[in-house]
Amino acid sequence: MSVAQPLRISYIELRSAKDIESIEVLFLGCRRSIQRQDKNHFREEFPESLTVQGEALSFLVRWKKWYSFYKPSVNNIQIRVRDVLPDSRSHKFQTERSKLDITIGLSSDPPPADVVPTQGKSTPSSNDSLRPTTEALLDQCPRFRILVIGQSGVGKSTLIQRAFGIEKASAENLKPGRALIEEELISPQNNRFVLHDSNGFEPADNANCDAVKSFIIDRKKREHVKDQLHAVWLCFRIPIPGHGERLLEDGAETFLKEDTSVLQNIPTIVVFTKYDKLLTHMLMEKETDPEAAAEQYLRKHCYAPIEEFARGADLSYVAVSSFATPGLDERRKRLIDLTHKKVTERFKLQVDTPSPVSVVTLMAQRISPQLKIQGSIDVGRQRYWTTLTSGANFVDHTITDCLAVIHTDIVCVWNFNDPLQYLYSDEFRGLMANLAGTIDGSTPESPRLSRIDSTSSIFKTGPPLVLLAPLILPFEAGLGLVHWARQTYHKLPDVHRKFMAYIVDLVHVLEILFSLTASNSGKKLTRGAVSSAFNAYYDSEMRYNVHRQIKSFDYKIPGRDTVLEEIISLVGMSPIDDNDISSAFQRIPLESLEKDDEWFTIPSSQKV
Repeated sequence: MSVAQPLRISYIELRSAKDIESIEVLFLGCRRSIQRQDKNHFREEFPESLTVQGEALSFLVRWKKWYSFYKPSVNNIQIRVRDVLPDSRSHKFQTERSKLDITIGLSSDPPPADVVPTQGKSTPSSNDSLRPTTEALLDQCPRFRILVIGQSGVGKSTLIQRAFGIEKASAENLKPGRALIEEELISPQNNRFVLHDSNGFEPADNANCDAVKSFIIDRKKREHVKDQLHAVWLCFRIPIPGHGERLLEDGAETFLKEDTSVLQNIPTIVVFTKYDKLLTHMLMEKETDPEAAAEQYLRKHCYAPIEEFARGADLSYVAVSSFATPGLDERRKRLIDLTHKKVTERFKLQVDTPSPVSVVTLMAQRISPQLKIQGSIDVGRQRYWTTLTSGANFVDHTITDCLAVIHTDIVCVWNFNDPLQYLYSDEFRGLMANLAGTIDGSTPESPRLSRIDSTSSIFKTGPPLVLLAPLILPFEAGLGLVHWARQTYHKLPDVHRKFMAYIVDLVHVLEILFSLTASNSGKKLTRGAVSSAFNAYYDSEMRYNVHRQIKSFDYKIPGRDTVLEEIISLVGMSPIDDNDISSAFQRIPLESLEKDDEWFTIPSSQKV
């Protein structure tokens, strides 16, 4: 698998004979509007070449259609980077898609040498310009690479589906669609992990055992860390008492006895599946403490036999369930936590410097919000969360540009299934900047139109207003409206407080969004889900407490980066346990989370 060479774009021009409402360009970590020149002519110049990372860019085109009412029709036109690169010598790529003439101007200037990777840490050069820390980390390791071994029916597909937030985990629903162990199975719903799938060790199936060994040995020899194997899950079904089931077939026993040395220096976890069935059995047996009885059974009949066969191999054990229930979900979190811990130990660099593999492991998983928070901290403290009072990282840059790299790093770690890049859009970044601006009055607090008494007499015979009204946001969306963010970093007093608020608010909004979409993380993100999460945090007591604490704390302590310490402390205060957030969750209907309407904001005439 090769990573596409980045494009350097100097301009984008689009023409059509149809009526166009608007055009946006989307690619990894970016969503930008293309300006209208006349009726159906759009063009955007980039004096500092736009660097497009990733395998493709796309144009989101809204066409005008006239019926009895006005309704925009939306097309998503994708262009692969590898199709554009051959035209780089002519400095122009032209194509026609969906009756739209597209011209992409290509710059011949080399990319700026803004970051020199040193032992996995981004170090600014003398020509430093802002660049997200995650970009350098993902250049070294763009995906978490895992080998999952287990017989058919053991529950591998369900496990992968839940752990990495995809709708289907079977090979036929992944690319390239074959279950050979050498093939890289990549889900379009989560581009931060690569799955290698292998059948279990069937009796007398020496060929598969040899294939697994050869594959692991080959991956150990790979030069680049992105090509190496990062973790292995060995999956076995828990044998239910009285059902005549075996824990290990002969082939698995042979592998554990003779061949576990091949797993040395690779984080390996033995995963026992179908724990829910074991727990059900203990309930039927009327055990006083079913969970304690199940744990005792696991130790005696599952852990102990494998430890005996494996003869001291460095293996860890977790039992997981097939069902998505709150209590049993904790077991999958335990698996993810343990995997991350072992990966971090194996690929660690230096103290306080996260390895690219450790960070991408956090990005890939979609079970533990706590690990996402930890990933945000690990990335943030490398550069942009530090020395905010001096602005050492942001000299001569506008606040908008400074916030952009912070925003990209945090959103990248959370790794939502966001194909339309809503979380990177100007609208969402504008909402977050407006929210941070309320900390010192740069942005005035706005009334909430949705805060109408649902017990009002006009609704006594129907549902409350929150079920009927559109999702209304408290601020106008768009970074162009955030006036304070247009200045350079040092021109505003106490600007570090706004940055602190931006970081903490963004992490908490994404944590709420993570919880709102946890049950359907395989589905693409909608504006409705983003709006619901933003509003839930905006209306919460926690948001007021966070801002009050930021405004009042004393950061002038010699020899310590107290701003960083305070950010980490506030980020760690989960809003999910807040009563206001829980109440807001209960008021959000499923229909709101699935809406993908345009952003709704309070009309200026109705603001206080």
